[in-house]
Amino acid sequence: MSTETIIHCAGCGVLLQTEDKTKLGFIPAEALQKEPLICQRCYRIKHYNESSSITLQQDDFLKLLGHVGQTKALVVKIVDIFDFEGSMISSLSRFVGSNPVLLVVNKIDLLPKVTNANKIINWVQRRAKEANLKVVDIILCSAKKNIGFDRVITAVQEYRGNMDVYVVGATNVGKSTLINRLISDYSDLEAELTTSQYPGTTLDLVKIPLDDGRFIVDTPGIVHLHRLTEVVKKRDLARIMPDKPLKPIVFQLNEAQTLFFGALARFDFIKGDHQSFTCYISNAIQIHRTKLERADELYEGHKGVMLAPPNEADLDELPKFVKHGINIPKGKQMDVLISGLGWIKVNSVSGAQLAVHAPKGIKVIARESLI
Repeated sequence: MSTETIIHCAGCGVLLQTEDKTKLGFIPAEALQKEPLICQRCYRIKHYNESSSITLQQDDFLKLLGHVGQTKALVVKIVDIFDFEGSMISSLSRFVGSNPVLLVVNKIDLLPKVTNANKIINWVQRRAKEANLKVVDIILCSAKKNIGFDRVITAVQEYRGNMDVYVVGATNVGKSTLINRLISDYSDLEAELTTSQYPGTTLDLVKIPLDDGRFIVDTPGIVHLHRLTEVVKKRDLARIMPDKPLKPIVFQLNEAQTLFFGALARFDFIKGDHQSFTCYISNAIQIHRTKLERADELYEGHKGVMLAPPNEADLDELPKFVKHGINIPKGKQMDVLISGLGWIKVNSVSGAQLAVHAPKGIKVIARESLI
């Protein structure tokens, strides 16, 4: 599209462009001959009930949330149970004002079948409280398996009253699936999609009209660069994001032993009693055990080949490893989370001195055990 021609989408008002389909306002060149002119995102929502995966950096998103706090709305926050801390939006509580927040915890189908749902809800409540996030309810669901979605729909109806509904979430947490379900349950989409532009941002939101005159506001997914899912190549994404229930793998380790998760991360048991560690990661990732004294040598000699993903060709694009020292105190049952990759449960309460090596910028934390 030439720079002289400035055309806005008739659906959401965003500036139209034909160059980059991953960015807001994309319209295929051949569609420029049609009336009305609407971007691909609006076209898909209107004709296929299909929300898109347009993304946004967190700083821009927080500017947007500042506006949400000044309106009366129900905020539906979607998080990924496989990467709970990695998919939470920091500072969400500061920006939503007094608006109710419904916390939807997706991908519960990935947890082992014996997991107690009430214990998971109690764990999520404690984690939300630590993040100073007051929630009106917590719903466990699986967008992929359509588990718990009726409960989500009922809760949205219950808590929104006559307010608009803002749906927020990081990339890859299942936000589009929920938006699509809300559209099919609440909206006939006969009315034109409308725009919502906020001061100080380059963001245009799609507002989907509801039957009662209110709107579902579809916000772009937020890119959290502290998640491993955001730094690996697309071909490795399918390997690190599990698509079926996790099969936990237990390792009995002596101190001074190391586990490698492909060439994506490394877990060192530096000091402590002989004890077991349970790995909750995608079953497509091979785990290799070695002695701590051999770990550097093994990594240098086998990264990208035996230790994969990523393969040799993509290794240079992965940020260099940074070492995170972690002390597990006596009497505590804790997990060590590597955001986007999974977590390692420390099964003993005898304490342990650990270190995790992960690409620079990736979130690594110790937390209360999920399972």
